[in-house]
Amino acid sequence: MKSYSIEPIGIAHTPYKERGQAPRQSIYGKEGQGEIEIFNSFIEGIQGLEKYEYIIVLFYFDRISGYSLKATPPGEVISRGVFATRSPARPNHIGLSVLKLIKAEGNIIKFSGVDMLDGTPIIDIKPYVRELESK
Repeated sequence: MKSYSIEPIGIAHTPYKERGQAPRQSIYGKEGQGEIEIFNSFIEGIQGLEKYEYIIVLFYFDRISGYSLKATPPGEVISRGVFATRSPARPNHIGLSVLKLIKAEGNIIKFSGVDMLDGTPIIDIKPYVRELESK
């Protein structure tokens, strides 16, 4: 099978330095704030982002090693397939957060709802458009 490589577009700056400090999901980190520093070669790509209230951020779980095809969600006793969970121990270690956009200026995006560790590589950002995201 063909493999792919992904180039980070930026890096997250958050108050959380180690696993276990960050909330498990962005909804549990509503009060926490962070920043995404967009790398210079990608700054033009965030033009117009400030008109959105929320953003979808795809990132790389860079401090996870290995994965399991089964996971037991917190508070549950029965495991299920990893693709039916939000476990970070996934085959491609890709995470997704919906974050409240505070400000996008220059190469810095400020947000609340932080659930990433400091230094997390950001691989993509998309605007959250309610009409398109939910049925």
